[in-house]
Amino acid sequence: MSDLLDDPNMRDGSATSNETLRRALGDRYLQYALTTIMHRALPDARDGLKPVHRRILYAMRELKLDSTGAFRKCAKIVGDVMGNFHPHGDSAIYDAMARLAQDFNVRYPLVDGQGNFGNIDGDNPAAQRYTEARLTRAAEAMMDGLAEDAVDFRENYDGTDREPVVLPSAFPNLLANGSSGIAVGMATNIPPHNIGELCDACLHLIKAPNAHIETLLEHMPGPDFPTGGILVEPRDNIRTAYETGRGSFRLRARWAVEDLGRGTWQIVVTEIPYQVQKSKLVEKIAELINAKKIPILGDVRDESAEDIRLVLEPKSRTVDPAVLMETLFRQSDLETRFSMNMNVLIDGRTPVVADLRQVLRAFLDHRRDVLLRRSQHRLAKIDARLEVLEGYIIAFLNLDRVIAIIRHEDEPRPVLMAEFELSEVQAEAILNMRLRSLRKLEEMELRREHDALLIERAELQDLLADEGLQWARIKEQLQETRKSFGRAAKGGERRTELAEAPEIEDVPLEAMIEREPITVVCSAMGWIRAMKGHIAPDTELKFKDGDGPRFLIHAETTDKLLLFGSNGRFYTLPGSSLPGGRGMGEPVRLIVDLPNEAETLALFIHKPEGKLLVASTAGDGFVVAEADCLAQTRSGKQVLNTKEGVKAAICRPVQGDCIAVVGENRKLLVFPLAELPEMARGKGVRLQAYKDGGLSDAITFTRADGLSWKDPAGRTRTETDLEEWSAPRAKSGRMAPRGFPRNNRFDDAHQAS
Repeated sequence: MSDLLDDPNMRDGSATSNETLRRALGDRYLQYALTTIMHRALPDARDGLKPVHRRILYAMRELKLDSTGAFRKCAKIVGDVMGNFHPHGDSAIYDAMARLAQDFNVRYPLVDGQGNFGNIDGDNPAAQRYTEARLTRAAEAMMDGLAEDAVDFRENYDGTDREPVVLPSAFPNLLANGSSGIAVGMATNIPPHNIGELCDACLHLIKAPNAHIETLLEHMPGPDFPTGGILVEPRDNIRTAYETGRGSFRLRARWAVEDLGRGTWQIVVTEIPYQVQKSKLVEKIAELINAKKIPILGDVRDESAEDIRLVLEPKSRTVDPAVLMETLFRQSDLETRFSMNMNVLIDGRTPVVADLRQVLRAFLDHRRDVLLRRSQHRLAKIDARLEVLEGYIIAFLNLDRVIAIIRHEDEPRPVLMAEFELSEVQAEAILNMRLRSLRKLEEMELRREHDALLIERAELQDLLADEGLQWARIKEQLQETRKSFGRAAKGGERRTELAEAPEIEDVPLEAMIEREPITVVCSAMGWIRAMKGHIAPDTELKFKDGDGPRFLIHAETTDKLLLFGSNGRFYTLPGSSLPGGRGMGEPVRLIVDLPNEAETLALFIHKPEGKLLVASTAGDGFVVAEADCLAQTRSGKQVLNTKEGVKAAICRPVQGDCIAVVGENRKLLVFPLAELPEMARGKGVRLQAYKDGGLSDAITFTRADGLSWKDPAGRTRTETDLEEWSAPRAKSGRMAPRGFPRNNRFDDAHQAS
């Protein structure tokens, strides 16, 4: 398409048409992106709400669903929101409303739900026809002043109604409840905070408009999540996050040790991290237990009712509770990170990644605008009422004449206006007065009300003229909010504790495993199992049809086993994670990623200080330390490199000072071990030269003790005079002595032991 657009031979009319199309598509995409950012994903910094949440609260207010009133079916509420303000589907509206009612998702719920609105296990709310809702006190505080021209209104989507552009928001909802959303090319994720601490920070910012973030954090030290937990993020990281608007917070579950008597105990988790589903958390811990990734943990139980109660049973009473929990924190969602991205709309238009001071300032400036608009609205109401009261006083002083004019004149209004110098509003108010209201025309009462309104009018005029008085009034409002929703109110105490993570030495997995003897059995077809205890080598074992024994190793649960394949890779098998010995075991190829074409050459217990002789069928090899053979993943670790057509053939422990190599041509070569290099990985060096065939076997030994092998009759023969076969490395060697095994191997088993 670009080639067509850039064609130099293109006619001018076609180029103009394509350019117009390109511009139109670009304009529409930009419009879509802006719509997504402003009307769906990002919250307004002033009230902390997205349009769908704002419309839900406003629609519930229009339905008069006060916090002290009756509940209404959610289906009715959703229908009104969708029909009047938000034509985007009932499921999206209901999901948004349900979230506002979930006390485990929002710190201060804005919707009071009755019925099943979901739970912390991740269960969905019941259908909207079964649930009911009303507003909370916090939501009412958000909309206080809507009828007093506090904010601007705009037409709804079809022009049949009007909706607020933003809520007055006496409640600092953005930071109190947080927000999350994904827009086009940007996202937001703001944690909830404690309302009392927020009010304290706002009060300090009014006192010191240029206050540093660090000073504000003395009043508001960090997030306060609905589910509690313990915040273990260092203070410097928290400060950096609030200074830049981006960062992350490390959150842990709250736990305690419960004494069961007689030296036994269990751990009880009472609070879990924010946005973690309890049922999935329990499933994850159970999977870790079954996979034996946490050997010191015995069992997990969910004993939760209304409150969270997860019981963790240790494998043994000797386990350190702190070590157990640190292990769980690393491997499960008992510890999570909440990523903060304070991307908000400033003035409802501009997306900005704001710092803490900018967000608080946006809220305070909005509150000042609301205060000024409400004061001007009240001032206009007072002026109108004063005008009417002055007319009532004139009518009271001339009541008989006023009655006579009304009785006898066809058009009494102009007569009243002319005779008593009344305005049109005053004359109309007198004429609209009911007869029963004449008894209220008492001069003292009228003048008392008139004087009170004059005082209030003067106070409002002073307020509008003095910025200091305005901020003083906002301080009073913030103090009232703190009193209503802060520490003194129900649920106002801080739930998330700030602490430092304990410094516990990293305990290796082996130290957590209970040391028990096992017998590792691996069949010829590669089925492996671990039987309890050390069984005798001649014990009769069951295998699958057509299968038989291959390896039988006495080990312990704390041991690591090394498996060497014909592809030259070493694989690590922890003794504690091997399948049990009740059945036939599991294929070793399912435990590690051993290719189907690769053969298992050796299986032995890992000795950290040990060394191995590895060699290929081509006769190349070297010495490798066992420490360099440990693999950290299922895919193993490549040690012996081989080319096409060549396979690994030998893996034996290094013992002694000489090497004996025998080829498929039955030629034997003996040379010093010092001639063989020690490497961590590679092809190696030539052990023995061959014209035909390749390497058959190799072994290390002590020259002073001689070279031993088993003859065909099963007797061990030792040759001490090896001068005939001794030569430098990479020579062809001499024919093996009489009585050497016909299979060209020094013993029947060619694996490391």
